[in-house]
Amino acid sequence: MRVYVPLTLAGLAAAHRSGELGPGPLTAYAVTPALREWYVSDDIEELEYAALNRAASASLRLIAGDPEAARRRVVVAVDVPDGAAVADPDSILDASSLGEVTVASAVPLAKAAAVHVDSDEAGPDVTAAAAALGAADLGDDDAQFTVDGAEDHELLWFGVQEIPGLIG
Repeated sequence: MRVYVPLTLAGLAAAHRSGELGPGPLTAYAVTPALREWYVSDDIEELEYAALNRAASASLRLIAGDPEAARRRVVVAVDVPDGAAVADPDSILDASSLGEVTVASAVPLAKAAAVHVDSDEAGPDVTAAAAALGAADLGDDDAQFTVDGAEDHELLWFGVQEIPGLIG
């Protein structure tokens, strides 16, 4: 099963040093029954893209919570055995947790299929979005517009072998 783990660049650097994503439990995003129902699609590529975007939003939250974090969203796509990622059955009741899964233990970075990272050009929009996230959560439409501005940036795809260049 493919899961998408939200990180910061510092988190990616730590994973690279240790050789694993973890320790567990890890919060990740995947194509869950709730996400399928919400997205109303049978196209697995569209569903995986939706899960990736959920992870990118979670990465933004990590950035917002760490003033020292580089202002670039990071998501690692990793393959775990079926059953290793468990969705909360009540997540269908909470739209913000659609696609969220828990992976009980650390995952070797060698299991990663790809790393997705914002371009340098996204930095100003991600910075503004991280600053506006709290107000957006409280219903401020202008702040939500700012958060959406970061989400308009597509994450770039990188091979796992390119991690040293991303964190260096």
